[in-house]
Amino acid sequence: MDLINTAKHVELISKELNLAGRQVSNTIKLLDEGATIPFISRYRKEMTGNLDEVQVTSIRDLSAKYVEIDKRKETIISTIEEQGKLTDELKTRIINCYDSVVLEDIYLPYKPKRRTKATIAKEKGLEPLALLIMKQFERNILTKAEDFINDQVADVDDALQGAREIVAEWISEDEKARNIARRHFKRSAIIKSKVVKGKETEGVKYSDYFSFEEEVRKCASHRFLAMRRGQEEGFLRVSIVPAVEPVIEEFERNYVKLSGDNAAQMQLAIADSYKRLIEPSIENEFTGELKEKADEEAIRVFAENLRQLLLSAPLGQKSVLALDPGYRTGCKLVCLDPQGNLVHNETIYPHPPQSEQGKAMSKISNLVDTFKIDAIAIGNGTASRETEALVKHIRFNRDIKVFVVSEDGASVYSASTVAREEFPEYDVTVRGAVSIGRRLMDPLAELVKIDPKSIGVGQYQHDVDQTKLKNGLDLVVESAVNHVGVSLNTASKHLLTYVSGLGPQLAKNIVDYRKQNGPFGSRTELKKVARLGDKAFEQCAGFLRITDAKNPLDNSAVHPESYHIVEQMAKDLGCKVSDLMGDEQLRSKIKLEKYVTDKIGLPTLNDIMQELSKPGRDPRKAIKVFEFAEGIYKMDDLVPGMVLPGIVTNITNFGVFVDVGVKQDGLVHISQLANRFVSDPLEVVKLHQHVKVKVLEVDIPRKRIQLTLKDVEQ
Repeated sequence: MDLINTAKHVELISKELNLAGRQVSNTIKLLDEGATIPFISRYRKEMTGNLDEVQVTSIRDLSAKYVEIDKRKETIISTIEEQGKLTDELKTRIINCYDSVVLEDIYLPYKPKRRTKATIAKEKGLEPLALLIMKQFERNILTKAEDFINDQVADVDDALQGAREIVAEWISEDEKARNIARRHFKRSAIIKSKVVKGKETEGVKYSDYFSFEEEVRKCASHRFLAMRRGQEEGFLRVSIVPAVEPVIEEFERNYVKLSGDNAAQMQLAIADSYKRLIEPSIENEFTGELKEKADEEAIRVFAENLRQLLLSAPLGQKSVLALDPGYRTGCKLVCLDPQGNLVHNETIYPHPPQSEQGKAMSKISNLVDTFKIDAIAIGNGTASRETEALVKHIRFNRDIKVFVVSEDGASVYSASTVAREEFPEYDVTVRGAVSIGRRLMDPLAELVKIDPKSIGVGQYQHDVDQTKLKNGLDLVVESAVNHVGVSLNTASKHLLTYVSGLGPQLAKNIVDYRKQNGPFGSRTELKKVARLGDKAFEQCAGFLRITDAKNPLDNSAVHPESYHIVEQMAKDLGCKVSDLMGDEQLRSKIKLEKYVTDKIGLPTLNDIMQELSKPGRDPRKAIKVFEFAEGIYKMDDLVPGMVLPGIVTNITNFGVFVDVGVKQDGLVHISQLANRFVSDPLEVVKLHQHVKVKVLEVDIPRKRIQLTLKDVEQ
């Protein structure tokens, strides 16, 4: 039985995303054929109606969701059919259902279950009595209950108790009852958390939630995730339920038809059904939905932070001296050539206990001259400010820019298999310093080697669904890599892995081919790489660049499938393709409508024209030098009212963390970001943005710094 209904999926997705059916069906077709999201959004605009990566991703995710629902229906129909209870009406209802909650409600009465109180009562022969209570036709139910006393049922109370347990289960499996409960949960559920007795001291970091109560609809995702973490670590007890009385009252209005003893039995069954069966079930369901939404929000924030980090401004191909600062163990120093190759490394000891400042300054100065260094990168960890101050006291023979670089994840990289493959003969300290230098040169190329979770720009990343987190972050990395484009002849295996259509094996094969045959002379040569077939070539070629290629289009984002268009444009103007790329006046003579075909429309032609005007240009911004305030090195140096320069290091739902150079980031709470209401900090600031902040409060024992952006001129 195959219930997967693609046409219905297209209809549902079109409605949900407010898109034309053709856009959705074509996108699903492209995805099913193995096209990647970056490729579809960049090179198939005519087919999708110009959908961007976010829209294509939404179509992919919703399509997968509806396929899973259809597969679930197959299981449900098969199970009910085996019980001999599948009617045509029930089957039709299941087939037409695309709400997973409703689908599970339909299935619930037929779902195989463990032995329950109700099944035990049925075994005692009490189901007919339960039917009498449920239908409420029998006024003298107490007398009727006497008929059900047997060797397993001791007395009337025992009979009624068992019958009520059957009724309670029936009510709990009734869609109407579950929907009543859901409405109350959505409208008025309260989230409460209390400290576990005796855990007050051990769980002090959760003290904000030791006696906490809030309407669920007002509970921010980061608070919900914090309480869940406290619960999982055994410090908090958390509940999410509405007030009981209004729910029971509505149940009674719907299920109690008479007065008297029968009504009393129904009321008891309803109370039992709700408290024992329905409330825990809907609480689990509701908590699951809240968790899913909180996960989505946390992943969204993390993904946007990661995107901004990956697209940070690169220094480019320059000779760099990188320093990984330290006190007792010294500062690890490496020199890198413009391609990022390690050409020299050693350790200097400018800080206590050795305090060899003069010797260290002389060594740095000599290395800058010897290796023609263009810039110096200093890790932002231990002894960073002191090392920066030392370097800035050196008088170099030429202008040397000094940059402080985030070390987040550098230690993870330096101990990784990737780092061991690159530098088998060096220890973790050398590898860490190399990573710092390369991050300055090209943040994207270096950061793709590190698990995104280790980069330090997330919010509760260890509490969210790890599969969804990985998928979401991988998509961001893939998007960023393909947005920037990759140099085919210099990119590492790890960077190539994220190029549309490649993956680890083809990336390795490309690097192996380079080693054996030298640099690629053209994109077409990619077809000689082992196992790189036509489909992979179609997907990857447009995102790979070859500097100084014979065909100048090989260093652009123009896809090889469109080269003939550009060649025809050049031919029509009586010039070469290279002339067309270098001369705006020539390009202005092109009438795009002339080149429209049934497959190539204006969206693609406009993209081609845009690329011809700036072939191969890096879309990332230019890098800027940042300097912390002089004389501010530790929290003790901070005074409320001070205005300081800082760098945004992390963005969360509740605010923004800013490094002001005192080894402890300060928090600008969301309420302090602007002189207006801010719902999303990402509207106001970007990761690694240079800002000026005012110190509001310094709490040294708790290592907390409160900052504000309000009324601070930027």
